[in-house]
Amino acid sequence: MTSQAPMTTDQFADHVFGALLGAQQVQALYLGDRLGWYELLAKEGPLTPAELAQRSGSAERYAREWLEHQAVSGYVVADIGPEVTRFALPAEYSEVLVNGDSLSYLAPLARLSVATGSQMSELLQAYRSGGGVSWQQLGADAREAQSYANRPMYMGQLTSEFLPQIPDLHALLTAGARIADLGCGEGWSSIALAVGYPNVSVDGYDIDTDSVAAAQRNAVEYGVSDRVTVTVADAQSELDFDSHDAVFAFECVHDLSDPVSFLATMRRIAKPGAPIIVMDERTADSFTPDAGPVEQLLYGFSIGCCLPDSMSGGDSAATGTVMRTSTLDAYARSAGLDGASVLDIEHDIFRFYRLQ
Repeated sequence: MTSQAPMTTDQFADHVFGALLGAQQVQALYLGDRLGWYELLAKEGPLTPAELAQRSGSAERYAREWLEHQAVSGYVVADIGPEVTRFALPAEYSEVLVNGDSLSYLAPLARLSVATGSQMSELLQAYRSGGGVSWQQLGADAREAQSYANRPMYMGQLTSEFLPQIPDLHALLTAGARIADLGCGEGWSSIALAVGYPNVSVDGYDIDTDSVAAAQRNAVEYGVSDRVTVTVADAQSELDFDSHDAVFAFECVHDLSDPVSFLATMRRIAKPGAPIIVMDERTADSFTPDAGPVEQLLYGFSIGCCLPDSMSGGDSAATGTVMRTSTLDAYARSAGLDGASVLDIEHDIFRFYRLQ
């Protein structure tokens, strides 16, 4: 048995105060991202408040207050001159806030935080009633946050670093295969598979109409729409054929109200012996209060987004973001599979599983 040693009152007050500062910084990050201010500072800075406002079509007074907040919070660098102050976004910070291809890109996560905060009244009701708040209710900010946050990993690492570590799967995809990508969202995992393996065709499926429309546009933009087809479908119930050489589900199982039916679909649409791969969150084997910042992040997303989404679907498994390996293994066995094996692929946030 382990127990947490409590902080002193002063220590805990400092802890909460730091959290409040962080919450304010996330709100400011959202403003800078959505208004295009970070991008302008990266491309044209250093800028005065007046220059930033004029070039972005925004109000100078707000621009000055935001820039000064960003400077005192450590997000931009201020050069205080005798007559004017100019603000710059260092290249190192641009990797985190502007460069959508960078593995360090974190700006989209502010959108997800703001999206969940905008539904706080609905979350309160859901917490009282045992109901949920759906992905659709969270709106475009949440949908785009998920898409943009995962895109660098899919496009930059999935087929060049991760899947080659599964030799039989890599050989299959290299030779050419028809594969399914369930819960594909705005399509970046499907597109990455098609770009990285030019001989595959990908059938992507997602239940969210707006996500599917975005995925179709993205496939056209990347020139793979002839090999990537994305369709609106509920993979928990609507797919029923065994015509795929490999089946994938990237970071979606923990969101589902009925993950067992979803995994049964993965088994059903896969040809006999076809690889079935699930990527989900990298969690500790069991609950522990000192699991670290990644688990803090996962619990934070779970209480505001993933758990309420899964509980919006009626009778729900209510998994939440912090899905343990043992939980997925139990779901797989209930779906008629032999279980879920952890693959030896290292990532700070995600874990890869092979279902048998």
